[in-house]
Amino acid sequence: MSLTLERIQGLIAGDGELPVKFAQEAKKSGFEVVAVSLSSDNRAELKKICKKVYAFGPGEIMKIREALREEKIKQITFLGKVHKGMLLKNPKLDSMAIEILKKNIKLNDDAIMQAAVAELEKEGIEVLDQTIFIKSLMVPKGVLTSIKPTEEQIRDIEYGYEVAKQIGDIDVGQSVVIKNKMILAIEAIEGTDKAIERGGKLGKKGSVVVKVSKPSQDKRFDIPTVGMNTLKVMKRYHVNVLAIESGETIIVQQEEMVKFAEKNKIVIIAV
Repeated sequence: MSLTLERIQGLIAGDGELPVKFAQEAKKSGFEVVAVSLSSDNRAELKKICKKVYAFGPGEIMKIREALREEKIKQITFLGKVHKGMLLKNPKLDSMAIEILKKNIKLNDDAIMQAAVAELEKEGIEVLDQTIFIKSLMVPKGVLTSIKPTEEQIRDIEYGYEVAKQIGDIDVGQSVVIKNKMILAIEAIEGTDKAIERGGKLGKKGSVVVKVSKPSQDKRFDIPTVGMNTLKVMKRYHVNVLAIESGETIIVQQEEMVKFAEKNKIVIIAV
C-alpha cells in the first residue's frame, strides 16, 4: 500500500544541510513545508524555503506540540543532528520533556526517538521515512573517488564494517576508526566527527573511517549521513579512507565531497 502524502509537510530540523535539502526537494515536488527549527545554524536558509519556521529548543515539547496543532500538521520528518550531549549540560526542559525522559529506562538515541514518535502519534501525526524526498542522496555501491583503496585498507574496511554493525546493534554509535586491524575509536555520544578526531590523533596517516546503518535501522530517524565537515576533519587528522554503507547512507554534497577528497588524497567508498 503506497503512502499518501499531505500537501503540507512538517519538518523537525536539527543541524546541518540535510533539513534544507529536504525542504528544497519537497517544495520542488509541489509540497509546502512547516519547519520546527531546533538549531540556529540553518534557520535562515529554511526561512527562504519553508511556508513557516518556528524556532524552539529541543526540550520545549509543549511549544512544539502547540505549533504542530496550530498548523494542522499530519505528517512530519525528522532531519538533522540534535546533539544528545545537551542532556549533560543543564538543558532547558519543559515539564512534558522531563516526563518523557523519566519514563525511559535508557536514554540512547533509539529510546529518545521512539518516545518522541509515540507522543506525535498521540496527536495523530505520522512520522515519515527520512528519505522520502531525498532518495537521490542515497549512495550506491562502489568507489566514488578516482583514488582506490589499497588491499590493506580493504581489510580494515571489512573488519571496521563488522565492528560498526555490532556497536550499531546495541545503539552506541554508527562509526569506527581503524588502522592495521586495530580499532582506534568508536563513536558514542560525541558523534562521528569527534570520533574521527580521537582516532585520527592515534592512527594518523592510513587510518580508515567506517560508517554504517544499524542492523535494525528505523528509517524514520538517524539514517547515517556524511558531509563536507567529516572530510575536513579527516584531512586535519590525515585520515585517508571514508567507507560508508551503500544504499543506507546519505551524502548531501556528493560532487563537492568527491572533488575535495581527490584533492586531498582521500578515498570515498560505498560498500
